[in-house]
Amino acid sequence: MVVVLIIFALAVFVLPNVWAKWVLKRHTRGRDDYPGTGAELADHLLRRLGIDGASVERTEFGDHYDPETRCVRLSPDNYDGRSLTAVTVAAHEVGHAIQHHQGYAPLLARSRLVGVAQKAEKLGAILMMAAPFLFLLTRLPGGLAVVIVMAVISFGTAALVHLVTLPVEFDASFNRALPLLKEYVPPADMKGARHVLSACAFTYVAASLASVMNLGRWLVILRR
Repeated sequence: MVVVLIIFALAVFVLPNVWAKWVLKRHTRGRDDYPGTGAELADHLLRRLGIDGASVERTEFGDHYDPETRCVRLSPDNYDGRSLTAVTVAAHEVGHAIQHHQGYAPLLARSRLVGVAQKAEKLGAILMMAAPFLFLLTRLPGGLAVVIVMAVISFGTAALVHLVTLPVEFDASFNRALPLLKEYVPPADMKGARHVLSACAFTYVAASLASVMNLGRWLVILRR
């Protein structure tokens, strides 16, 4: 049983990330036939689609779209790269900018939840570690139960954010970025572009499952 659980955990947490990195690296080869870099494509798409106030920046903290600053941030390889991975990732992040511009409800909900979840997750970890000590200090029969419930709620908030993230990421990839890429990427490369978008999506699936399993683990512990 333990071996099965270990294999399952590896399949959930490790394999999607390994596969995603392999797919992204596979398509990082420079392409002389591409007219621009990831940053240039992102900037072009933002201007073409009339997304005023949005910008493109280089970052060392991973590719992402920041709704607060309305900024598409790309890692150096994707910012300066003239490869299938670079332009596909750039289009995906522009997909988030399109969602924001159009008021896509799941993106707005995720943006509101992220800040709350980060604080709640930290609070949950502190409360779970401090629960026995707090119970000894308060000596109240229901004291431990209250602390534990608060901790479970905070972990649950984090799991909710990951679950809300899934439709946001899939929509940005396959409903926003993919149709745009068909206009800029040679037809022979579209299969690879889909693989890159799928690989990115699977990393979020793994993160969501991990978060839900973490919550479930604590619920099992509390039932003992």
